Amino acid sequence: MSKEKPNIPIPQGKYVPAVRHGDLVFTSGMTPRDGDVLVLSGKVRADEPLVTYREAVRLAAANALEAARNMLDKNEKLAKVLSMTVFIQAEESFTAHPRLADFASEYLYEELGPDGIGCRAAVGVSSLPGNAPVEIQMVVSVKSV
Repeated sequence: MSKEKPNIPIPQGKYVPAVRHGDLVFTSGMTPRDGDVLVLSGKVRADEPLVTYREAVRLAAANALEAARNMLDKNEKLAKVLSMTVFIQAEESFTAHPRLADFASEYLYEELGPDGIGCRAAVGVSSLPGNAPVEIQMVVSVKSV
């Protein structure tokens, strides 16, 4: 297995960034951290333009994807994003959860093409670790090249 790359956030507790079981990789929830630095914090606000959160959502998706890639052997690649859950720490009046999650889907499509789009849930929550605005967890399949 590949060694963890330095741009993957350091686990904030007793867990690993990803676990592989056969041809499936399950990632832990990833927040928008650059290394160990959270790049945006606080609740997603209904009165802010969605683009305010675009880079944070994309970074959380990139961290989850990189955690999955770190579980690959050198003759393998990610085959398909099977599912993605986007947790959004939003104020009560925010209702655009799917549109915010689209930033993650767009990133995955850029990285993997149509195989980057799988099942998805966008879930509003009252808080997230470190006061992160978003946390993303994925399940991906692996194939030999």
